[in-house]
Amino acid sequence: MSKFYDDIMESLNEALDYVDGKKDLKKNTVVIVPVKEYTADEVKSIRKSTGMSQKLFAKYMGVSGKTVEAWEEGVNHPSGSSSRILSMIETDKGVVNEFPFVKIEA
Repeated sequence: MSKFYDDIMESLNEALDYVDGKKDLKKNTVVIVPVKEYTADEVKSIRKSTGMSQKLFAKYMGVSGKTVEAWEEGVNHPSGSSSRILSMIETDKGVVNEFPFVKIEA
């Protein structure tokens, strides 16, 4: 028969062996780290570590300049994808130069 058929039959036989208690299945556990909540000082520190102004950092983050101001004043706090991006920058400062939406001009 075909390789595809053989693969399906092998998988079905493994499933039957598992049901009959003859075999353990490989299991993977995926753990998502909770989104970190950043303080005003942490946001400001991360931004400054990139060397960006509030305006440029806002463009990088995909938010308005007023939003970054509010984060740094503690009026609002980043959440969701903004927190994930901050976490990436906090972990690796060079990440701001590695993505295609960033262009450094001399």
